[in-house]
Amino acid sequence: MSRVSRADAVSSATFAPLENHTFRVIWLGAQVSSLGWLIQTVAVSWLMATISTSEVMVALVQTSTTLPVFILSIFAGAIADNFSRRNVMTLGWCVIALSSIMLTALVGLGFYNPWMILAFSCLAGCGAAFTDPAWHASVGDILQKREVPAAVTLISVGYNAVRSIGPALGGVVVASFGPLTAFALATLTYLIMLWAIGRYKWNGRSSPLPRESLTTAIHDGARFTALSAEIMAAIARGALFGLTSISILALLPLIARDQLGGGPIAYGILMAGFGAGALTAGISNNVLRRSLSQERLTTLACIASAACCLALAFTPSLVVATVALTLGGAAWVVTWTGLDVSVQLSSPRWVVGRTLSIHYALCSGGVAAGSWLWGAVAEKYSLTLALESSAGALLLVAATGLLLPIRQWKEVDQDALSFEIPEVALEVKARSGPIVVKIEYSIPEPNVEPFLDLMRQRRRLQRRVGARHWNLQRDLREPLIWTETFRTPTWMDYLRLNHRLTAADKELDQRLVELQVGELLPCTRLSIERPTGAPRRRHESTLPSPSSSWVR
Repeated sequence: MSRVSRADAVSSATFAPLENHTFRVIWLGAQVSSLGWLIQTVAVSWLMATISTSEVMVALVQTSTTLPVFILSIFAGAIADNFSRRNVMTLGWCVIALSSIMLTALVGLGFYNPWMILAFSCLAGCGAAFTDPAWHASVGDILQKREVPAAVTLISVGYNAVRSIGPALGGVVVASFGPLTAFALATLTYLIMLWAIGRYKWNGRSSPLPRESLTTAIHDGARFTALSAEIMAAIARGALFGLTSISILALLPLIARDQLGGGPIAYGILMAGFGAGALTAGISNNVLRRSLSQERLTTLACIASAACCLALAFTPSLVVATVALTLGGAAWVVTWTGLDVSVQLSSPRWVVGRTLSIHYALCSGGVAAGSWLWGAVAEKYSLTLALESSAGALLLVAATGLLLPIRQWKEVDQDALSFEIPEVALEVKARSGPIVVKIEYSIPEPNVEPFLDLMRQRRRLQRRVGARHWNLQRDLREPLIWTETFRTPTWMDYLRLNHRLTAADKELDQRLVELQVGELLPCTRLSIERPTGAPRRRHESTLPSPSSSWVR
């Protein structure tokens, strides 16, 4: 393939998701609303810098919008997996629009102070906590799985394309017309996004089982995430990167005001430089992924962000600072896009909203903590020391790849398979249990070691989807017989466990069958535990048959 045709193929792959009409409209609506968000961010940050002399208060503008994401995202992810993701997005954007309307009204009346500005920024952050997990999880509902990496890249590219002009436009609007006009424009863009969501619909993959309770959904999502090494590595690296690199954005109003002696236009130019770098990296993301592993890209991004911090710490030139920020912007989009896709491709559809929400929560927590930390260092010591310390911390984060490497993405089928409810001799109810599952294998001696290797994988797999007290036993009288045993709290939990298994999970079952003696298949036995104490009432001990009305 020629160099030109290869470039065309990469470009085509990058923009292929836009051929889907629903994705294209929602994506365009997201760009318009992102423009409004950035204009509002510039207005809020500059308004805070003009009415408060505290460096911490200025840095807390970033914290006020990211801290709610840290607190609420896990709830938002559970809601997105159990309810219509489109409706969750609508709710989130309604909250964002409401906060913007109220802030516009209060600024118009002249009734505001630093704490009130932070309060409404926090309310907008609450809305964002619901919109982001639902939107990113919806990508897999709207598009085919093979298009997800390109779609996530497009979301990041779109946002950073807007970032390249939004802050500069925000600076011009604030300088020419004042913050009130900026807030009014932002409100209009949020209403456009609400129109796009209301006009175009999409459906998620529904489960045949009843909806989980919120606490159960959160618990199951947290358990799956904790037992997934790929997801945990991505989350840990994202949280550390957010903690250390947010100094670039959190301290940028102070850099523009104190170090460069500029106003809102200078601040907008600096933000535009950051966005331009992010846009360039986003467009080149497919090429970068083909050339380097995500681990190498993340490490290089940390080093690039450290270089950006050092340049900002020492330069008095607006031009040099803007060039440095293009490097920082490129590092941001490479890191966040790569980590987002890593979490998405490592998550089955039944839990993707929760894994993404945990990812966003902890990364936002890192950003919120870092905004406060570097603002406090700048206020107590100096702006230069804060940026230098941030650069040193970023180099340490780059070295964490030795302990928490980001694994290369795998194109595997993470969609849940259909599961036939097993026939049982007893009547069963959804809440009855505990259910004990025993699976017997006949393994010849030469296959014992590969069998044990596979069972180590199976233990992690079964525990991720809900198995409790998993163990493996070998028969003392018949050493060929191995028994895998685990429990689920109720019959419904057992059904959920099986509905969560994917085609990739089932491949492990086939490999276990190949180790069996002859053509024998593993034998599965289902039991229900019964107490030997006081007798139970009949309605507590029997369960409706699988054909009863609770099965949807």
